[in-house]
Amino acid sequence: MSEAKADATLQHLAAELGAHLAERGWRVSTAESCTGGGVASAITAVAGSSQWFEVGFVTYANSAKARLLGVKEDVLAQEGAVSRAVVEQMVAGAQVVSGAQLAVAVSGVAGPDGGTRDKPVGTVWFAWADATGAIVSECYVYQGDRAQVRHQACVTALRELVRLAKV
Repeated sequence: MSEAKADATLQHLAAELGAHLAERGWRVSTAESCTGGGVASAITAVAGSSQWFEVGFVTYANSAKARLLGVKEDVLAQEGAVSRAVVEQMVAGAQVVSGAQLAVAVSGVAGPDGGTRDKPVGTVWFAWADATGAIVSECYVYQGDRAQVRHQACVTALRELVRLAKV
């Protein structure tokens, strides 16, 4: 996929998300690790996003996940940053700290290094919190280089946020 088409996909999803959030009077927050703020960047590229974007956390280091989002250090040590337990705590923390109705958390192995047999390069965990505080988490394994993995993760994060905003 060309860089222009990739950017257009993110712009379209972010604009659709914004329209649904604005219609409902809702706000969204992000907690990102492997995407490095890519989801928040796509969202804030939309004019008027200050109406519906609350805050974005880029918690690349485990210590930041613990300090800013309340992820338990023992969970980080036992499960690793790329895990269901960690993204669920990240998204819950982002939602509580921000007060936003919707939130997303992303943590993964974008590569080219860092993969293991259990968590190969391209493994990305997501968690989304809806307006009731319910959390849904999923793991994807993407193919491609670092930029492609990060882009696919941003698309997945936004697609599910759009779905949640429509409900």
